[in-house]
Amino acid sequence: MIDVEKTAEETAGKKNIYESIVAVMGDIGAVGKDSRNAQQGFMFRGIDAVMNALSPALIKNKVFVVPEILEQTREERQTSKGGNLIYSVCKIKYTFYAEDGSSLSATVIGEGMDSGDKATNKAMSIAFKYACFQVFCIPTEEMVDPDAECHDVQPKAPEVDPNAKISAVHVKALVSKCKKEGVSEDKIKALYKVNDFSELTITKYANINEHWEKIKEYK
Repeated sequence: MIDVEKTAEETAGKKNIYESIVAVMGDIGAVGKDSRNAQQGFMFRGIDAVMNALSPALIKNKVFVVPEILEQTREERQTSKGGNLIYSVCKIKYTFYAEDGSSLSATVIGEGMDSGDKATNKAMSIAFKYACFQVFCIPTEEMVDPDAECHDVQPKAPEVDPNAKISAVHVKALVSKCKKEGVSEDKIKALYKVNDFSELTITKYANINEHWEKIKEYK
């Protein structure tokens, strides 16, 4: 916000943030689609192109930007081919400052996916790019911008209560497995402290399958 307490002498000849943003808008020009998506072949406007177009205009008009991450969520997702991805969503506030000390803030959401440690970096880049597009009304051929990288992601699996009891299908599968491999049902019931397989929880059932070879050898 503009500091109304600044004296006329302090702000004389200096543009406030509103004047500065308008001046930057006049100096930027259009940002074309000069980058190509390697996976699907479409063209997009990369963050480098936006920064290269903006930087001279910001310097000329004495405007700088300070980011602040307000919220972030991260979760693991899986591709259709079974690979792991980190999905990051950041809520970021960008504050634009002018030479007279006045400022204006814009809060945006950025999303990014990466198989390594770059998901948050990508989310911040996307957030900043679109904050600049919208604050400075940067001319584009179109606003639909799929960006550089796409991921074919499976729908997120519904959460399962680990303490829920297994289904009749699970019971039948376990009974069949015991019979096929010559493992006593009573031994498993005793190890997991149940009177019947239907009393097993999802967690215990998963544990049985995970440690099946050790259970077979247990005396």
